[in-house]
Amino acid sequence: MKMKALSIMKWLAPGNQSAVQSHLAGSPVNGQISRWLTIARSMVVVLMVAPSFAYAWPWSMDQGNQISVKPQESADPAHPGMYPFPSRSVPVPSTPTSTIEVKDKDAAFKLKNPVPITARSVDMGHRLFSIYCVPCHGKSGTGNGYVGDKLILQPWNLTSSNTIHSWNSPDYPDGYIFGMITFGGAVMPIYAEDLSPTERWEVIDYVRAVLQKRGIPAVAAVAQKSK
Repeated sequence: MKMKALSIMKWLAPGNQSAVQSHLAGSPVNGQISRWLTIARSMVVVLMVAPSFAYAWPWSMDQGNQISVKPQESADPAHPGMYPFPSRSVPVPSTPTSTIEVKDKDAAFKLKNPVPITARSVDMGHRLFSIYCVPCHGKSGTGNGYVGDKLILQPWNLTSSNTIHSWNSPDYPDGYIFGMITFGGAVMPIYAEDLSPTERWEVIDYVRAVLQKRGIPAVAAVAQKSK
């Protein structure tokens, strides 16, 4: 112990203090190590967060890149058919999606049905109703579809059995139904881009003639047979 104490005293002598300082300067101190660790942690955080700003996470495009066939794309590589849409393409602004310009539901309310109720229009309306309307309104049109049953607000009863209001009321003309199909409602999706104006009127023809039991006018039925 005495020898060790003498050695320490020797190192602390005035003549050796410069050597001690140079030794300490040559080795990293705790402050330097802490600073480099902080920089390293910051770089890791930046590398982890950067992809989120660039939407470059591996799962960012999962819904867009599926094995399903894209619009206008052929499932057979040997017969490509029409050229597929360019990657990440979007519709050109102001591209018309309807041949009838309707500003809102109030404007639609005033429209008159230009498609007369005939066997053909009712048949086409039935087909379209089965595709777009049955999931919510059900085959019966009373709002008991398998999707409608799961909604908080039940879809409207489109039949003549509606006890809330009469579909024969002037408050619910064909234009009212056309506006709902075009612009949607509380739980009603917008079908303006799925159904052409003519197809929307044909759906209304089916609703009026079959679900609301108005039938096909005799004049239209005779004219249909004559053709």
